[in-house]
Amino acid sequence: MHFLRAVFHSSLAAPKWTTLLLLLGTHNFMVTALRSCADTRQVYAEKGYSTGSAPVTQISGEHLRLCPQDYTCCTSQMEETLALQSERDFLKAVEDSSQFLLTTFTQRHRRFDEFFRELIDLSEKSMNQMFTKTYGRLFTQNAHVFQELFVELRRYYSGGSVSLSEVLSDFWTRLVERVFSLVNPQYHFTEDYLECVSKHAEQLQPFGDVPRKLRIQITRAFIAARALSQGLATGRDIVNKATKLTAESECVRGLMRQWYCPLCRGMTSLRPCHSLCLNVMKGCLANQADLGTEWNNFIDALYQVSEKLEGPFNMELAADSISVKVSEAIMHMQENSVSISSKVFQGCGNPRPSRSKRSPKDSGGNRRPFRTYTPEEKPTTAAGTNLDRLVTELKERLRPMQGFWVSLPHTICSEERMAADVTNEDRCWNGQTRGRYLPDVTGDGLINQINNPEVEVDTSRPDVRTRQLIMELRVITNKLKHAQTGQDMDFVDSEGDDGSGGSGGGDHVERYNDDWPGYGPHSPSYNKPPHNTSPIKPPRNRERNGSKWNKNGHGRAKSASSLHAPSVLPLLCLPFMAILASMWR
Repeated sequence: MHFLRAVFHSSLAAPKWTTLLLLLGTHNFMVTALRSCADTRQVYAEKGYSTGSAPVTQISGEHLRLCPQDYTCCTSQMEETLALQSERDFLKAVEDSSQFLLTTFTQRHRRFDEFFRELIDLSEKSMNQMFTKTYGRLFTQNAHVFQELFVELRRYYSGGSVSLSEVLSDFWTRLVERVFSLVNPQYHFTEDYLECVSKHAEQLQPFGDVPRKLRIQITRAFIAARALSQGLATGRDIVNKATKLTAESECVRGLMRQWYCPLCRGMTSLRPCHSLCLNVMKGCLANQADLGTEWNNFIDALYQVSEKLEGPFNMELAADSISVKVSEAIMHMQENSVSISSKVFQGCGNPRPSRSKRSPKDSGGNRRPFRTYTPEEKPTTAAGTNLDRLVTELKERLRPMQGFWVSLPHTICSEERMAADVTNEDRCWNGQTRGRYLPDVTGDGLINQINNPEVEVDTSRPDVRTRQLIMELRVITNKLKHAQTGQDMDFVDSEGDDGSGGSGGGDHVERYNDDWPGYGPHSPSYNKPPHNTSPIKPPRNRERNGSKWNKNGHGRAKSASSLHAPSVLPLLCLPFMAILASMWR
């Protein structure tokens, strides 16, 4: 009141125009000094904070540490509270923006994992049903040979340190010993004699070309399936780790200045300029942007492996082929049993006749013949879906993931509640007041933040956690790239890259598309791998008759059918299977 009287008295002595200017200036000063903080108090209360100490009208802002020290509606406590709120808003924005990544990896991993495991279960169930109908009690007596195969396949898929080539080699070794005994029931074979048989099975090829074909199908499909499953799990973990971050103090300063300093000025509806938001986000997310290159390589590798799975590395076809291929192998050995047995007797010596001779009459000749499921009977899906559908859905979700970490600042700043529209450059908060934001937008990644005008970033010290995530991405990407060629990275060094001994098939991977229904009408030519490249079962004791075998010099015994090795379904070979079934009895 005294101030207004003084102004009034001074106006009497002053010229009229001076008095008018003085009165207008005084009016403007009073309006500025007494601007209401009602809107600020309302927004502050809506966020759940008490407005008991909040100013009713603007006060001097010398106490502010983060916002411009102009007239303000915020106390020191309010500024500190809103700074913490800005950090929570930032972390929530990162979480929301990455939610589709986390959801995709989590859900896709669960669905693929359930699907692959059920495929293995269905494959084993199919084999048990087929072979029980064909061989009856004798199959159940030897069922552990087949059970062990599926135990090892499950162990491999689950991440165990298992060589698929060794697993399959061991399976065929045990199988040839049992089938050889069954096709020669008139003889008694000692354990050492059977060891001699299995030792030279590589040269005899008693099962024809089936073991090679099955090895290629199983290894490349299981390697790709396991790599994809592990890749999806790793992607989920990477997203979890990369988004569980803590905002540094300089980042919080930038967040507060862009989001809540306008609130303290009473400009509750003003959003930060788009470029201001980008600079703040690029400073706060500099380390995440450094994941960009390796992340893109990882997504590419996932995409390519998924394409392999719906093509030549089809896990459904591989799992479904196990029982069929094994039955083909047994039939091939039965067809050529006379020739094979003759060569074995020459190489391993004449066996001792059995005391009790079995005859086909003993088996009962009315057993149902071997057959596969009809399309109506056979389950065509696992886990309520099929591989083509799963892969298609995955590829659709992988495409938008490219460039995610580099584009994350743009994603957040494109949200209406986070920043003003890019076209609204003159009516946005520029960090000080309403108006255009003039500084340039900085580049991506840690090194480019050296001149960031909004967030001071220490570019001389790479983030250890980010380096670890980059390394994890490189490891899984390398595994996925090996899987694309049918190689297991865990065994490629120890088993070689020649395609014959390694788990993945190596150089020959793409040459066997004819092994798959619907992939290539003709069999391409190839060079056969050298002898003795597959792992051999260790001898039980000392070698028996090895010198005699070498002396006679018998190599591989090949019939006309083994030279061509067509993929014949068991339905075409019912007479042979009926004979062998009676022998097995």
